[in-house]
Amino acid sequence: MNSSYPIQTKIDIKMKNNIIIKISVLMIILLFAYAFVRAQSGDIFIKNATLLTVTNGIVEQGDLLVQGGKIKSIGKGISAPANVKTIDGTGLYVMPGIIDAHSHIGIDVVNEASNPVTAEVYVGDVIDPYAIAVYRALAGGVTISHAMHGSANVIGGQCQTIKHRYGNTDPSSYKMEGAPRTIKFALGENPMRVHGEGQGIVPSTRMGVEQVFRKAFSDALDYKAKWADYKSGKTKLAPEYNLRMETLADIIDGKIIVHCHSYRADEILMLLRVLKDFGITKICFQHVNEGFKVAPELAAYGAMASVFADWWAYKFEVYYSTAYNAAILTKNGVVTSINSDDAELIRHLYHEAAKTKRYGNLTDEEALKLITINPAKQLGIESRVGSLETGKDGDLVIFDHHPLSVYAVPQMTIVDGIVRFDRKNDPKDMRLDIDPEEKLSDTYIMHEDEDRCMQDVTEWLFNTQNK
Repeated sequence: MNSSYPIQTKIDIKMKNNIIIKISVLMIILLFAYAFVRAQSGDIFIKNATLLTVTNGIVEQGDLLVQGGKIKSIGKGISAPANVKTIDGTGLYVMPGIIDAHSHIGIDVVNEASNPVTAEVYVGDVIDPYAIAVYRALAGGVTISHAMHGSANVIGGQCQTIKHRYGNTDPSSYKMEGAPRTIKFALGENPMRVHGEGQGIVPSTRMGVEQVFRKAFSDALDYKAKWADYKSGKTKLAPEYNLRMETLADIIDGKIIVHCHSYRADEILMLLRVLKDFGITKICFQHVNEGFKVAPELAAYGAMASVFADWWAYKFEVYYSTAYNAAILTKNGVVTSINSDDAELIRHLYHEAAKTKRYGNLTDEEALKLITINPAKQLGIESRVGSLETGKDGDLVIFDHHPLSVYAVPQMTIVDGIVRFDRKNDPKDMRLDIDPEEKLSDTYIMHEDEDRCMQDVTEWLFNTQNK
């Protein structure tokens, strides 16, 4: 027995060494995890900057503290807690993060073009965290975008409001927690072309578009009634569950905000009548190029409008518009925003907003609202973002000049108190996943043939018709 003791001792020593190694490795992992958590803590302090609050005026030589991803305090003479990253804002301008109410970045194929009604599909399930367009949007001061289904369908899929938390590789991390559900509708040429011309089914006319809406909502009411009868005991057999009908019923019940691709004034009025007939009140018209013709009607209904600053005439139904559109809508009391619908235009929405000072003579505050608090209202997130206020999310962008100046360039973009874009310190290549065969161009062609809402559909139609 004594002869086995040295052997047992060696075994014990080996086990102890293994345990020590495992503990050491675990401690190293925990230290890295702690460092990562600290890096993601969302604490930042900006001092002595010009703060453009959007809703409460301008604070000259002001201070702003973000803790835990939320704006803790804003004003003058604020003292930063120890160990909080401090930025000297002398000569710089700080505004709320820019919000784009109409975008397709972070997703690839944007149209489920197989049926005029595809309310059951959901963009939020296919967010691409590696999309470099998200980083480029951050370089333009955009912290939130509305990743939308396309406009091939009369009633398309559900959209997703995303925070530009670039650097994360988990797709779910981009979803803005608690953001209301939204869905894409479309009027006019797009659904007519895809379904009428492409497949020989309704709608092939603008009249047909209206009837697709009416039939879909009528079917949803019938579906609701069947479930009500089952739940009340009037019928014993439960109806067949249908996600499309469930979604349409939620629209009728006000649980989903409608965002509708639109151009012509007559069609805008048509949809307002349809929505009124079915008791649907939550509506934001997208593009709405002829909105200036029906601005009082939009305001009376409580409808909102998300527009281009000066894009039109890129296809037949968009031949008539005006650069005064946003200003006219605003002056008539319509909650109006300026959007991009484009991965390049999203990088300078602050310049697009500035155009309303030339075309419409809006004030600085009115112009800034077009890319901050107004799109926040259209997405139902205004209680959390869109202005510099205590308690709101720490989504900020820092400019070297006033953001409405032609000389303005974003220097730093912050999401939830975390710096996601830093012009001076970021590496030149910020791609998270590099394709060695990817071809990059130094130039951008804007609105080549279609608006971005029809991305991928032209090729799909060609393949369908030539089978």
